[in-house]
Amino acid sequence: MSVREFVVLGTASQVPTRHRNHNGYLLRWDGEGILFDPGEGTQRQMLRAGVAAYDIDRICVTHFHGDHSLGLAGVIQRINLDRVPHPVTAHYPASGRRFFERLRYATAYRETVELTEAPVAADGVLATTGAYTLSGHRLSHPVESYGYRLVEPDRRRMLPARLAEYGIRGPDVGRIQREGALGPVTLDDVSEHRRGQRFAFIMDTRLCDGVHALAEGCDLLVIESTFLDEDERLATEHGHLTAGQAARAARDAGVRHLVLTHFSQRYDDPSLFEAQARAAGFEGELTVARDLDRIPVPSRHHLL
Repeated sequence: MSVREFVVLGTASQVPTRHRNHNGYLLRWDGEGILFDPGEGTQRQMLRAGVAAYDIDRICVTHFHGDHSLGLAGVIQRINLDRVPHPVTAHYPASGRRFFERLRYATAYRETVELTEAPVAADGVLATTGAYTLSGHRLSHPVESYGYRLVEPDRRRMLPARLAEYGIRGPDVGRIQREGALGPVTLDDVSEHRRGQRFAFIMDTRLCDGVHALAEGCDLLVIESTFLDEDERLATEHGHLTAGQAARAARDAGVRHLVLTHFSQRYDDPSLFEAQARAAGFEGELTVARDLDRIPVPSRHHLL
């Protein structure tokens, strides 16, 4: 059975609090796991969330500020300590290669796992598998930063009632799928278009073209909202979003489920982020993330 869920390991911004660990997020996509922005304490949060090193197939770092990357050293060493049996690929801004290398080899350990570095140097596709296409888009932050977008291929869903209506059964089902028609009956007569699921991960940034490109049509959008709207000047100055800005971007992009995260330690009432997101006009499902939340990817659309 496929599992598609987003596991929140930490939600703090620059400074962790008693209730919020530094950043860390894992996307489970069927049998694969993508770890995003492992900050300090990620290994311990993985333990608390039931996430094993074996679950990690890909690491995606948005940028090299400490709250998004200082956990890399421990995570990489843990992957090797546990002798993860599959290769792991790491994506990160190409300008930060020296930081990745320092973290990867911060202390002595025995390398037992194939870890491939795949730095991101420009907008575009980073990886294509049978399950998804992963792409990166440049964001607007004082250091080079990229957001990540995962798109499942569109497919067809066969409709049993329509197949029965036309008397199509057994090997003929596969034949019409391969050939697109069976006599006068077309594939469109007995199936429907199933749009692939779409996910995006956007961390530290001002509003920019990259935010909108990443968010477009997402079923699940995870986006930073470091500041509340009354502190928009600070957000812009430091390269961040407010709750209202993030929500308006999600609203305009047609996002189904919005997850707000990466909160400044200056705020102690999470309900304010939800209130401002709703005031900005976002009407879809909304989660103000807490550490150890498990958020399912919304079910697929079925479009005729």
